[in-house]
Amino acid sequence: MPVHTAHKVKLSDLGEFGLIDLLKKQAGSSFSGIRGIGDDTAVVPLSSKKHMLLTTDMLLEGVHFTLKMPARAIGHKAIASSISDIAAMGGIPKHALVSLGAPPSCPWTVISQIYQGMQRTAKKFRIGIVGGDTVKSKKIIVNVGLVGEARKEDVIYRSGARIGDQVFVTGPLGRSLSSGWHLRFAPRVNEAQYLVRKHKPTAMIDISDGLAADLGHVLSESRVGAVIEERSIPRRQKAHLKEVLYDGEDFELLFTLPSSAAQKLEKQNKSKYRFYRIGEIVPKNKGLRLKTSDGRLKKLTIKGYTHF
Repeated sequence: MPVHTAHKVKLSDLGEFGLIDLLKKQAGSSFSGIRGIGDDTAVVPLSSKKHMLLTTDMLLEGVHFTLKMPARAIGHKAIASSISDIAAMGGIPKHALVSLGAPPSCPWTVISQIYQGMQRTAKKFRIGIVGGDTVKSKKIIVNVGLVGEARKEDVIYRSGARIGDQVFVTGPLGRSLSSGWHLRFAPRVNEAQYLVRKHKPTAMIDISDGLAADLGHVLSESRVGAVIEERSIPRRQKAHLKEVLYDGEDFELLFTLPSSAAQKLEKQNKSKYRFYRIGEIVPKNKGLRLKTSDGRLKKLTIKGYTHF
């Protein structure tokens, strides 16, 4: 972007991911880790055998939640969304920093219950909330920074999908908001650990912006295309196809496996975890397409929820 025109550009012109791309370019020159902006977490060397995973997620009143929602559920969502990012990289969450913004008029009980929700979920995943910050703000803001770790060989990036790989998800999609799933979802840490130890996905991401958008991130990073099958995509409460593709906030994992590993997984799919094969990775020039219930191939727009 030319310097003389940069001051005229608004965030609405860039869009959320255009903004992230520009920030990625600015940050790239100073980053000394293994993976920075552009995946579910940053990846930094921790020891000769392990990597450290770092992520942060911010929830804003009026955007991600309202005070009509249960405060404990808001707290759960605040930390669980970051846990989901760690899971998508094949890691184990360890330590959290929680920063809070709130208006002076906010009742203490609301803040207390938000923290109770976070603490309950943190305890379930053996995460220590080790610090944070508080500031005055016009609306409630909850920001969670989370640190995890993974064995070097267990870290899964978005960039590893290859032609012929099979595409899977860990659960039903669509109508997350209307069903309340976005406030009570269970981060798929255990499922991710099972996968990295037994089947080694080639790529993985958590579905927060919508199936089409998040699969699109994998396709972009891996430089491939995909065909997904309408009949194979699991749906929550008979969600419509558009809701399945674009609603977001499902927080299921999407991952890819080579055909041989996919066959092995499907033979073992009677375990306590459920995995659903929904499509296949194809050459990049094919883009993202949907095989409809009547067998037609339809090009899909790669879009989902964005903030700008």
